[in-house]
Amino acid sequence: MKLYYSPGACSIGIHILLEEIGKPYDMAAVNFAEGAQYKAPFTDVSAKSKVPVLVRDDGSVLTEFPAIAYWLAASNPDAGLLPDDIEAQTRAFEIIDYAVATVHMQGFFRMFRPAAVSPDEAGIEAVKARGREIVTKGLGLLDSQIGAHDYAVSDRLTIADAALFYVSFWEKIRLKRALPARLDTLFARLWERPAVQRVLQAEGFA
Repeated sequence: MKLYYSPGACSIGIHILLEEIGKPYDMAAVNFAEGAQYKAPFTDVSAKSKVPVLVRDDGSVLTEFPAIAYWLAASNPDAGLLPDDIEAQTRAFEIIDYAVATVHMQGFFRMFRPAAVSPDEAGIEAVKARGREIVTKGLGLLDSQIGAHDYAVSDRLTIADAALFYVSFWEKIRLKRALPARLDTLFARLWERPAVQRVLQAEGFA
């Protein structure tokens, strides 16, 4: 397998899952600052111009965080990355979808790339402010979904935790803002995992 990633991007969650699984894989960094996501050779792999992208051993390509996370978990059942019961599985996908589709794509996207939302320079600050509102509300809602477990939906790490890690990473590490209490406790627990520490080291954050 080969993961195309950008350091600290949402692909960090998939990177963590690969480390938790423990099977061999290769890495290929995509330099977003230089616009490498819009040029060959990356666009020859994925025309979507975003990460994560996973090239499987048979040469087929997977894109989109939820799809890659599910495939990794389902094809490596011994890693225990999918909950055992259908209710916990459903809650895991509920968390992933909201973290990716709302907190990331509607909230952080407005904050990090406001010009892509408003071509009018006068509206940039309003776009950023709306992004902040979405992120703050969204992280609060995700915080409320964390139950009395060590991790997001059970007492072991699942694919839901990988999604929560990257949005929490952006808020706490990238933007230096406090997380809601339960989410902060979960983030601290994830941070200490050996697999996460290896990822942070590999991506230049430790």
